[in-house]
Amino acid sequence: MTESYDDVSKIHKRYSLTLLTPSSKYHSLLFSAIVTSIAGFFVLSYYHDTQEEMAYRLPIAIVALLITQYIDSRLIKNKEYSKSLHMSLFGNLSWLAIVLSGMAAFSVLNKPELSTLYVAEGMIIFTSFRIGILTTTLGTSMRRAWMMCFIQPMALYLIFVPQDQWASSLLNQPVLELGAAFLGISTIWSYLTDRAGRPGVQSTHKLIQAYLASRSKKNYSEVESIIDSRSKPSSVLTSQIRFQSNSNDFRMVLPEIHPGPYHPIGGSNITYRIFKTLNSSAMVMHSVSDHTLNLPSQTAVDDYLNTFSTNSVLKKGAICTEPVTIQVNKARVIGILFDKTAILFLSLSPHGMEDVPSYIKKEIEQFASNRHFDRMLIVDCHNAMGEEIGEEDSKDMLKAAKATLETLVTKETHKLEFGYANSDGMGISTFDLGPGGLGVLCLKINGTNHFLCWSDSNNMENGLREHIVNHFAKNGMSLLEVCTSDTHFSSTNVRNRTGYYPFGKIATPDQIADWYYAIAKKAEQKLEPTSFEILEHKAEVRVMGNALLEDFSRALDRSLNLTKAFAIGSFAIFIASLFL
Repeated sequence: MTESYDDVSKIHKRYSLTLLTPSSKYHSLLFSAIVTSIAGFFVLSYYHDTQEEMAYRLPIAIVALLITQYIDSRLIKNKEYSKSLHMSLFGNLSWLAIVLSGMAAFSVLNKPELSTLYVAEGMIIFTSFRIGILTTTLGTSMRRAWMMCFIQPMALYLIFVPQDQWASSLLNQPVLELGAAFLGISTIWSYLTDRAGRPGVQSTHKLIQAYLASRSKKNYSEVESIIDSRSKPSSVLTSQIRFQSNSNDFRMVLPEIHPGPYHPIGGSNITYRIFKTLNSSAMVMHSVSDHTLNLPSQTAVDDYLNTFSTNSVLKKGAICTEPVTIQVNKARVIGILFDKTAILFLSLSPHGMEDVPSYIKKEIEQFASNRHFDRMLIVDCHNAMGEEIGEEDSKDMLKAAKATLETLVTKETHKLEFGYANSDGMGISTFDLGPGGLGVLCLKINGTNHFLCWSDSNNMENGLREHIVNHFAKNGMSLLEVCTSDTHFSSTNVRNRTGYYPFGKIATPDQIADWYYAIAKKAEQKLEPTSFEILEHKAEVRVMGNALLEDFSRALDRSLNLTKAFAIGSFAIFIASLFL
């Protein structure tokens, strides 16, 4: 496993933790009121004998809950009401859990009477929980967190518990000792987790807060500032095949940079930006690259796009070979030779894989150099979901690529015609497709039309490529491959483990096949004799690099390991308290 993939994989796994909060602030508002009512019912049932007490205290508690939620929202960073509601919900859940655990201990341990200790202990744990949330995700200082942490728990406690028992329930020795323990634990935990990423990451909390701001408020400046400060200068290559005819001008683009890291940060929408820069007549392919080649900011994206006017023409021609397809077990490679420049399309579909690793590209390029090819253009089709490619599949892919190159040099060359069309004007709108839409390139070689489909999407559902190929075959059309751009753009917040919708997750396979077929017919109608140019340019840009991903991954790992250790310690203290 490559180090960069391992770091990205670890970071991405932490994304699922953000799915713990409800999707809407209204859900948190409703559920927090329900949880508070349930906790209040159990507490009030113990302290008060009459229904009248419960009938007026519960509504007062709900009003106090709403008021303190609003006060919290005014005191936290960015004054986000939704986050104060999420904090309130989870805090009240912890209180309810402690009260119910105390009642369970009363029954299981056959205690003579139900202790009021658990009510006060639940309030203290609620308070301690707030210190942790306020300092880590909500951006308050430790001093302010201590000032705020008691507001909501204490307000509810004073409403639930009779006035004549306030002092006796809060000032007895077990409560004071437990309070000191839990408040001390949350304070020390917050201090250590913030420094867990040093020296690479000065403040883990600020990193988390910047990420949450970018996701919830589309405020990308904080994250980009952190990433940009750690990025490194690099020279990246962008290759193109340009087809020109009397009425069409189209480019297939292979940028070395990688889309990402995530929407709306950095080059997450770089594929569409390139597409628009080239007058919406392009397919921006996924080259063999990974997240170490992410552009760190939108300023860096602008700088990169400005280099497209500096292309050098390396080769011109008007003939090419017929496509060659080689399948070795799961691995499939399709190749076309333009003069002495070969383009290969690599895929494991329908089995899927993550990004093609760089060592496969290097070995293919070395093999091609030994066979006297001028240059290699290698496309990672990125058209099925999967894990990092395994050793067996990588060997098969290399065998298929080498066999493709060996076959291409034996093929005759032919005059070339091309036609291109895209989904502009079709009104296609679906959450699993980026703003670049769909495109189809038609290449007529030796009297046969070959189609190449493209989508501005982040990968594809497994089997979708095969469904489209079969649909074309039924209509007498030869579809070579379906490729995605691996855009990291998202038009909506996606609450699943991947953080995005692969193409085919929302739109149905039949819809997609029909869209591609309609576009392919338009591309076919535009066929004209063409010439081609091999273009290339280098750009000096700043990229994220390995060290940054490694430091971010290490900071999150250390913080989570500390959290697990402190959680186990806190749980042990709580279990011990059940026997008091």
